[in-house]
Amino acid sequence: MFITFEGGEGTGKSTQVKLLAERLRAEGVDVVITREPGGTPAAESLRNLLVSGDVNSWTAEAEALLNYAARDSHLNEIIRPALLAGKTVICDRFMDSTRAYQGYAGGCSMNLIDILEAKIVGSTKPNLTFVFDLDPIIGLKRAKDRGAENEDRFERKGLAFHQKLRDGFLAIVQADPYRCKIIDAAKNIAEIDAANWKHLRG
Repeated sequence: MFITFEGGEGTGKSTQVKLLAERLRAEGVDVVITREPGGTPAAESLRNLLVSGDVNSWTAEAEALLNYAARDSHLNEIIRPALLAGKTVICDRFMDSTRAYQGYAGGCSMNLIDILEAKIVGSTKPNLTFVFDLDPIIGLKRAKDRGAENEDRFERKGLAFHQKLRDGFLAIVQADPYRCKIIDAAKNIAEIDAANWKHLRG
């Protein structure tokens, strides 16, 4: 299986990625955990360009292109080989983040994103996507308290951007409800873990 975790800043995705992997490994499943942007040395280099520095360093279109350059490396070197080997891949962010961040919130042409997704992702789409939903005011406070100041470029884009981002993720779920499952990220860690497991087993 190919499972992805999506959502805005401070929604707790990374914690839940680890918990789901632990559950699956306890059942004997061979799990690969990875993330985007990143996953390979080349993609991690591009990640640094995207998540740090001046808020206005890149246009939304440039961000989409950088994300897809990183994604191409990630798919070819990590994700596809793992899936072909029969492993389950759990990825913290994937194609829906580009659609939400650069498209819905950033204003990048959805036509450009569609073309990149079709060319680079192709048929390697997630089987299941958890979309963590949270009031962006709460999420941004959590992200600030987390203290990852070297990777806060998107956090500094302002509340209006993050409200559009939340709406974008909800629109993605509405467009593909079979694959995407909304998770209430305001609940506690154990409740979210249980909800993820229920969706996966259901």
